[in-house]
Amino acid sequence: MSKTAHNTPKIAFALSTALVSVALAGCTTSAAPPASASLAKAQAAIEKGKAAKAVEYAEAAVLADPRNASNRALLGAAYLEAGRFQAAATSFGDALALGDTDNRTVLSYALAQTALGNNAEAIRILDQYEGQLDHADRGLALALAGEPRDGVRVLSNALRGGQNTAKVRQNLAYAYALSGDWRAARVMAAEDVPANLVSERIAEWAEQTRSQAFQTRVAKLLDVTPTYDAGQPIQLALGNFPSQDVMVAQAAQDAVEPQVAVADTQSTELAAVDADVVSTLIAAPAQPEKVAAAEQVQVAYAPTPQVATARVVSNPVVQELPANYQAAGRKPASRWAANTSQRPMAATSNATDGTHLDQLGSF
Repeated sequence: MSKTAHNTPKIAFALSTALVSVALAGCTTSAAPPASASLAKAQAAIEKGKAAKAVEYAEAAVLADPRNASNRALLGAAYLEAGRFQAAATSFGDALALGDTDNRTVLSYALAQTALGNNAEAIRILDQYEGQLDHADRGLALALAGEPRDGVRVLSNALRGGQNTAKVRQNLAYAYALSGDWRAARVMAAEDVPANLVSERIAEWAEQTRSQAFQTRVAKLLDVTPTYDAGQPIQLALGNFPSQDVMVAQAAQDAVEPQVAVADTQSTELAAVDADVVSTLIAAPAQPEKVAAAEQVQVAYAPTPQVATARVVSNPVVQELPANYQAAGRKPASRWAANTSQRPMAATSNATDGTHLDQLGSF
């Protein structure tokens, strides 16, 4: 911006006074003294243009009373004053999440998102609060967020509706410029800007109409210098300070989860026992002489403790389970028993003291 432009009254780009100065009056809260003291110092620093000090004091206020929406909004204002748009967007978003619906917070959040190139989010919040926002502010914010024709429509309707002020006229002139209607922009700008400065004003707007100049447009509007911004400090994240309702719900869930875990463990153990019982019932009775032989084989070739492979014998034996055993991975005992080589013994077994055969079952 030229030196001449600085000497002329700032009529163009006029949003509400609170939006430009971002000093939030009435932020007095019932917080603890450290929070209120830091809040007052942050406000004073913003009014004096000391952005770094304002950020320092506002962060201290938030740490002292993290779920206070006004503290979060003031922190966002301090970040805006310092040209830190990423941190400002986060802080204003936190304030909205905590219930702050003040027009200054809504508009500042939309501007911060616009400066980051997040036009869709900026337009979403502007549409959500359409009914309560001043037409002059909303129209210009829409134009800055990539919808200059909508901005022209809103501002033109406000002008025709009786809101014939310098603020509305110059915001409309800028919206005309962003939409590419330079003739209308010049005519409207001339309503309030001296004739010898109109061309300079139009040239300044022309430099800001590039598609990639979204951050420059917002910075010029707020008269701030964009700086490197890593975002809001992690220790200030709203997620670190859950509400009382959330903490109560989490505590109740933590109290229930161990009981559920025990019940699941017991269910798994019972399922394993039931599977072994079913396997025992389905397995066919072996001939006495083969049972004795099988038991001898089992003793002779009993696996060492390091071997986890199960052996198939005529009498079902519960094998020792390995340490990494998972019940969900076991195949059903009934299917395993039906596929073993011992199943035909049910149809061919004979008693040593009988003279005929009985079929005990067919599977």
